Amino acid sequence: MAEQRSPQPVSVSIGRRPEPVHTIAVYAFDGMAPFELGVVVEVFGLARPELAGLLATPWYGLKVCADQPGTPLNVVGGFSLTAHHGLDELAAADTVIVVAVPNTFSGEVSPALVAALRTAHERGARIVSICSGAFALAAAGLLDGKEATTHWRYADLLQQRYPKVRVNPEVLYVDGDDLLTSAGSAAGIDLCLHLVRRDHGAKVANTVARRFVVPPHRDGGQAQFIEAAVRPVEEEDDGVARSMQWALEHLSSPLTISLLARAAQMSDRSYLRHFTARNGTSPMRWVITQRIAASLPLLESLDGTVEEIATAVGFESAATYRHHFGRTMRTSPTAYRRTFGRASA
Repeated sequence: MAEQRSPQPVSVSIGRRPEPVHTIAVYAFDGMAPFELGVVVEVFGLARPELAGLLATPWYGLKVCADQPGTPLNVVGGFSLTAHHGLDELAAADTVIVVAVPNTFSGEVSPALVAALRTAHERGARIVSICSGAFALAAAGLLDGKEATTHWRYADLLQQRYPKVRVNPEVLYVDGDDLLTSAGSAAGIDLCLHLVRRDHGAKVANTVARRFVVPPHRDGGQAQFIEAAVRPVEEEDDGVARSMQWALEHLSSPLTISLLARAAQMSDRSYLRHFTARNGTSPMRWVITQRIAASLPLLESLDGTVEEIATAVGFESAATYRHHFGRTMRTSPTAYRRTFGRASA
């Protein structure tokens, strides 16, 4: 008789379950302008090798969705695109972005899109609009009793058509936690970077902004001039750009108009004129914005007190820092740290 052997124990190695990918779904439609959709694709759909080692959770998964997936959509500019996902996948996403609506002035919003937005919101998704996309959120009833914004050109119309919405036409974007709205075109970049900052922290958002060649945070409202992005200075660059680069390298030191003008090799008066014409803001207002931006990763790191961080980025006192931080970020340094510091930790 053959010898019977006892079954040997089987060792099974179970790997760590991968982190779920946060899904971003963006709505596309026939006749749309491509810019805002391109912003969403650039921020959330692009491969990000520059973020290696910076991400605590995986980068986003992007889906472009349409009422009829697979059907070519005409795009302003004489070309077409095809969305491979439908509104059922949009309704199931973690974040839903509506970049615009067709026929803003006629008031037509796809009933299927309205239903998908309601479904997504009911299951806890984050709903975002860029430019006239706010009309879709309002049509779904999601903005009733809430503050929202849209392009200044459409603000009065949005308020008239949806009187329950508290329309703020002055700001670049409104963060209502699970409902976020932004002004037109370039403000969509601001809001998308804000989402990255909420999800992954200031350091990651700054890195994405640097690749985008835009400021990680713009201070002001829709009426402002757009701040020029600061880039590495080459020998042929003008004096204003050279002074901005120098200021970024000396943020912790006292900075004055005279010092900046000297770095630009200009008189104070000429420097003020050229800087404002180039950047749409004053030199010292720009310096304050850069100091606030530099303080964000320090707050997230949970190292150092607010007073120490204020000194590290060049503010003369913690009180001055808190004042400018509140004006720029619409919250306090402590509240920002409580929200994003814990997330980073």
